[in-house]
Amino acid sequence: MRILLDEMYAGLKEYFETLGYEVLTAQEVGLKAAKDRKVVEYAGKHQLILITQDQKPAELAELLGVKYVFISNLMIAKLADQKIKETYKE
Repeated sequence: MRILLDEMYAGLKEYFETLGYEVLTAQEVGLKAAKDRKVVEYAGKHQLILITQDQKPAELAELLGVKYVFISNLMIAKLADQKIKETYKE
């Protein structure tokens, strides 16, 4: 599978590659500080799954039929909460 990491997730590239993904970052493909629509359109044109933390590109991807994964702050908080409870049972 091929993925495009939105700017805030560029630091995760090596992790995803280790997991077996072919990974590009928005910065690598010349989309640093690009409008959300351009990032989404690039992902669609190149058949990449967009991974983003921002709601707007996720919504645009939904409207344009582009594959995406939206990592919300709520999702991060729930994951952290679960890990805290598993690790530090009281």
